[in-house]
Amino acid sequence: MTNVPLEKRPRHIAIVMDGNRRWARRHFLPRIEGHRRGVKAVRRTVEACLAFQISTLTLYTFSSENWNRPQEEVASLMNLLAIHLRKEMDDLISQGVRFRALGRIAELPAEIQQLVRDLEERTRTNTTLDFNIALNYGGRQELVDAVRVLAGEVAAGRLAPEGITEDLLSAHLTTGGQPDPDLLIRTGGEQRISNFLLWQMAYTEMVFLPIFWPEFEASHLEAAIREYANRDRRFGAAR
Repeated sequence: MTNVPLEKRPRHIAIVMDGNRRWARRHFLPRIEGHRRGVKAVRRTVEACLAFQISTLTLYTFSSENWNRPQEEVASLMNLLAIHLRKEMDDLISQGVRFRALGRIAELPAEIQQLVRDLEERTRTNTTLDFNIALNYGGRQELVDAVRVLAGEVAAGRLAPEGITEDLLSAHLTTGGQPDPDLLIRTGGEQRISNFLLWQMAYTEMVFLPIFWPEFEASHLEAAIREYANRDRRFGAAR
C-alpha cells in the first residue's frame, strides 16, 4: 500500500508494455518467453493497482500494427492471450475487477472474441477496478470508428452536425464512461505513445522507464505514482 494520499493518486493509469522481445533477446531466450514473462508482469500490475486503489487500468496489449510481426509470433501471442484470459477469469471476478476490451475485437480469432465477450459479461457488475486491455487497437482507428457512427447518425437525421461535441465523441470511444488517463507509463526506454489513446491522453502526465516490461514490479508503479503526485497539473491554465 502506497502512502501517497488517495486524492493525489491517478484515477486512471495507462501502460505501454514495451520490451518483451528485447528482454528475451538480452537473456538469450525465444521471443515467446519474453511475452510469457510479460504476462506475469501484468498480473503483478493488476494486483498493485488493487492495492493502491487505482480505479482504472488500461494496458496496450496488441496494437493494430502488431499484425505485421512474423506470423509464428502472432499465433503464439494469440494462444498465450487465450490461455491468460481463460486462466484469469475466476480471479478477476472474485476480486471485483470489471474487464473491457478496447479495439476492433471482431477482427480477432473467434476463440479470443468469445473469451472477451464472456469475461466482459461475467464482470460487468464489478466495481473495484476497471481493467481494460487494448487488443487489435489503434488510436487513429478508434477515432475513425467513432466518427463513422456519428456520421451515420447525422446522415439518418437523428443528429445535427452542431450537436457533435467533445463529450459526445468521447462517449463513442471504446473508453466511453471512463475517466481519461491521468498517468501514462511506458517501459522499454522509448519515449512515444505509439497510436495509443490519442484523444484520451490530451492532458495525461507521462513517465518513461528504461526497464523492459517483464522487469516491471509494484515498486516501479508506486514510484511512477509518486512522481505523478508531485507534478503540477494545470490543464492549460495559469498558475
